[in-house]
Amino acid sequence: MEVNILILHNLSTDQAIADSIKPAYTFSRRLKGLMFTKQLDSGCGLHILPCQSVHTHFMRYPIDVVYVNQDLVVVDIDENLPPGKFGKRRRDARSVLELPTGTIATSDLQIGHQLSFEKE
Repeated sequence: MEVNILILHNLSTDQAIADSIKPAYTFSRRLKGLMFTKQLDSGCGLHILPCQSVHTHFMRYPIDVVYVNQDLVVVDIDENLPPGKFGKRRRDARSVLELPTGTIATSDLQIGHQLSFEKE
């Protein structure tokens, strides 16, 4: 099955955040997530839909997590979530972006920012 790669933009700052976001929209892709991967390269990420909470069990590296509502507005963030942890459940979130650690800081991503996807 072909996976469509998505490009993530921050419309609030007119900035590209990542150019290789893989969708995780099926049960099996959401279940696996980033478990057992060795690293998450800069510019890459995973969009999990539907999703209100994440964990980093069976991961070897920390990640940045962006929680967005149905309109892709950022409702919360977890910076540098270490391996073996649970993120809090965000009731306002409809989906989650898992990004390399440091992405939130370097892109100045903030709660309330409007995001968008574009197909590669």
